[in-house]
Amino acid sequence: MNHIKIFFWAFLIGLTGLWWLTDTPTLASLTTVASWRGMLMQVTGVLAMGVMSVAMILSSRPVLFEPYLGGLDKMYRLHKWLGIAALVLAVSHWLIANGPKWLSGLGLMERGAHGPRGGVSGDAVRQFFMGQKGIAESLGEWAFYAAAVLMVLALVKRFPYKYFLKTHRLLAVAYLALVWHSFILLKFDDWSGLIGPVMLVLMMLGSAAAVMVLLGRVAIKRQLVGEVAGIRRHEALQVMEIDITFQGHWPGHEAGQFAFVTLHADEGAHPYTISSTWANDGRMTFIIKALGDYTSTLPERVKLGDVVRVEGPYGRFNFDGGQQRQIWVGAGIGITPFIARMQTLANVPDGRQIDLFHSTRVLDPQAIRLMERDAAAAKVQLHVLSDARDGMLDAARIVQLVPDWREADIWFCGPTGFGQALKHDFMAMGLASERFHQELFEMR
Repeated sequence: MNHIKIFFWAFLIGLTGLWWLTDTPTLASLTTVASWRGMLMQVTGVLAMGVMSVAMILSSRPVLFEPYLGGLDKMYRLHKWLGIAALVLAVSHWLIANGPKWLSGLGLMERGAHGPRGGVSGDAVRQFFMGQKGIAESLGEWAFYAAAVLMVLALVKRFPYKYFLKTHRLLAVAYLALVWHSFILLKFDDWSGLIGPVMLVLMMLGSAAAVMVLLGRVAIKRQLVGEVAGIRRHEALQVMEIDITFQGHWPGHEAGQFAFVTLHADEGAHPYTISSTWANDGRMTFIIKALGDYTSTLPERVKLGDVVRVEGPYGRFNFDGGQQRQIWVGAGIGITPFIARMQTLANVPDGRQIDLFHSTRVLDPQAIRLMERDAAAAKVQLHVLSDARDGMLDAARIVQLVPDWREADIWFCGPTGFGQALKHDFMAMGLASERFHQELFEMR
């Protein structure tokens, strides 16, 4: 989380600084409402377009940035923050542009005096920009309305996932319209300043990503077709295991990584943690819990031999901490990356001392036996806790059962709120924040 927080604020502050150095207003020049309005419109427009461009770039799932931002799950959290920032800045930009006209119409502000427009003077390039201004303003306004609605829909978690995937792609169209709006309406002289080249690069990369999204070419080289080769159900847990065999070459994966899986074209790709180690045999397993309308229908819809598309692998939840002592916490379906890691350790031990805590609402004897088998083979100390029998797992219980917890890295996968509470409690007891690793498995 620290990586994306640092990037988010550094980007906003850095872009603001570049704009300021390029177009530094003086207090002497800000003597009228129109002058303040012009300045605020420029800075909010630059920032809105900048954060929207980075959000669009991240939507193309560039694995190049995973090591620096902590994995695709963290990048999607950053994408969400950037989207919210873009919405706030775009609304501010729109209000600044239209507010004086509304106030003037209500008689609360005197209408600013406008001199005669006259002809467009200057070189041919400047004349072109000025000639496009009216079109760019109208196009930008309608693109703003569309983008605002689509961004709000993306934030409403009750909005069905399959419709979210379809509508969210339309943001790429609105973004391309806003690129033209920004290209024309950025102050002409700013293109030769510090901010101009930066905005040009951001908008070019964002436009390339938008075209990839619209053409369905995102991460096309990381996709592989396979088929369902095995199905196992754990009815008490409302969980099913799906084995997939590939028809091409899967590049391999590390325990803890995830992939986007398209089981049904009408639903689109869903992210699932890979719950099996890679044995270079063209086979992998996903454990999927019925958590929503779609996943609840999988037992009836998924059949042996179904064609599947898998994209990945992604993520940096790879157990690669610096400590020889590790504590794992897998809550509910969050146990899946730890199952894959135990299978890996059974074949390739790493010498670490590990305690695994599995907190669950339902104890399924068959699933627990399989987990105990994997833990024994990996030499992992397993602690299974039922909410009804043992109460809720918390930091105090982990500290009690693992006295040397201060020397450990902690790896957590499960509900976000639970993970945040554990991290808060451990940090209050002196654990460094970088030693608490949490998968942020929320893609919207």
